[in-house]
Amino acid sequence: MSWLSTQGARQALLATTKSSRAAGKARALPSTWSSWQPSSPSAPSTSQHRLVSTASPVVGMATPAFECLDAHEARGRRLMAQHAPPMQQQQQQQEDVSNTASTSSGPEPSYSFVTSGYQLFHHNEPLYLDYGRVLPELQLAYETWGTLNEAKDNAILIHTGLSASSHAKSHGENPARGWWEDFIGPGKALDTNRFFVICTNVLGSCYGSTGPSSPNPYDPERAPYGSRFPILSIFDMVRAQFLLLDHLGIDSLFASIGSSMGGMQSIAAAHLEPERVKRVVSISGCARSGPSSIALRFAQRSVLMSDPNWNRGHYYGPDRLPPHAGMKLARQIATITYRSGPEWEQRFGRRRRRAAPGSGQEPSSSELAPALCPDFEIESYIDHQGESFCLKYDANSLIYISKAMDLFDMSDDALEDLDDRRRKAHGQEVASIKPLAISTDPTSMEEALSPSPPRAGRRKHIRTLSSPSAHFYLPSLSRGLSRLADTPTLIIGAQSDILFPIDQQRELAECLRMAGNSQVRYSELDAPTGHDTFLIDEINVGGQIRGFLA
Repeated sequence: MSWLSTQGARQALLATTKSSRAAGKARALPSTWSSWQPSSPSAPSTSQHRLVSTASPVVGMATPAFECLDAHEARGRRLMAQHAPPMQQQQQQQEDVSNTASTSSGPEPSYSFVTSGYQLFHHNEPLYLDYGRVLPELQLAYETWGTLNEAKDNAILIHTGLSASSHAKSHGENPARGWWEDFIGPGKALDTNRFFVICTNVLGSCYGSTGPSSPNPYDPERAPYGSRFPILSIFDMVRAQFLLLDHLGIDSLFASIGSSMGGMQSIAAAHLEPERVKRVVSISGCARSGPSSIALRFAQRSVLMSDPNWNRGHYYGPDRLPPHAGMKLARQIATITYRSGPEWEQRFGRRRRRAAPGSGQEPSSSELAPALCPDFEIESYIDHQGESFCLKYDANSLIYISKAMDLFDMSDDALEDLDDRRRKAHGQEVASIKPLAISTDPTSMEEALSPSPPRAGRRKHIRTLSSPSAHFYLPSLSRGLSRLADTPTLIIGAQSDILFPIDQQRELAECLRMAGNSQVRYSELDAPTGHDTFLIDEINVGGQIRGFLA
């Protein structure tokens, strides 16, 4: 039985149990519960939830306030009343977010909701995908900064993280602050006086590029794909980007630069087209998704898919609600993986919420009474991050793109498997495409790692992997990375990163050097901001990039 079928069976069982209780077949509730009634989700006022003060001396009679549930119910009522697609609700959602934890209390990335200012590239021919399906057509949203020179050899392609748009930097068509605002511009790390900078919204996303929320050409009414959208790989995403570069007449990239998922794509781009990518920068990325990262993303998808409003991926109709509860929970989990304990100790510690001045409660210097909804400041912060994001991004895009991240593996045996899948699914349609694996000949693969004399100037390997068991896959991983042997590469990681642990950047540098790359620069940052360091630390991350591109 499938997981979703099991969920359905569980819900049916719960419904049967409730029916039995209503018929008097269940044991009687304790007398102290006899007067309690659950709040109605359609209740017109949240004041009903505050009938008795939590300071009531009568044990078991107090009715606690659940402001977090009130907010969830209010959001559902508002969406039901408006009957508008979820991506059109972001402005109202931003206005309704409670001010329980201001993002101004610390450095936060600027992921703005993008509705304009990008260009669209349309590709009207099929894209044959690694896992056997075909996109009959696609479009990519992209933005550019700087000027492409006459030789067209000064282009830099930026690869984004999971939920980022193409809006990395403000410009005349969209003056809103971009998510990498401080890294791009005249004299900055990506100097627009020197470089023509391109950023795309990744294939599978919802900010202009083809994704699950896009019209399905195979559907007679061109309804959105929903969960009929095909599984993507990181390589599929990068192939779409190269189609855009072909359209722009750019044969060679000065650099392929990416962070987080973009760090995977920057490596994949140089592997797919080593002659076209002159330099690689991979920040807080990896060459192989590890089990801990996969588990964290699976937890996000699980809570999202458990939201009844997800409806197996089909929630785009005017009579449907988006899975806003699941998205909020998924974002809360994600936020925990994006930052770090050391930073939160500094920002929040164990401080709890205090009464706001003029609220009629205790003075602002006093902590509020303990509550089951957000109580500690860190809880309020996590709640705020989920609330502010849950209608900003498409749930199916999160599911599909995070799955592509899980599937990413540059090990040679994994690349061989993808080659086999493509050949079996597409036959002659992909016969002219260069295979991903370096060879299907085991002898040739062994020769790739033979103990031949190292190249001049080759540095020693980084023998700092924390787990000896991790070494068993390194030979296959280094074979898979052998096409980057002549590509200057900068790898940056943050020691406090729990989503892409620092060992993943260490093994990437290690395997590149094992494959013969003598031009690897490796840097570890001790910033306390975890995975989001690449978005925040312009001085150290930007400084490393600036020096590498000089």
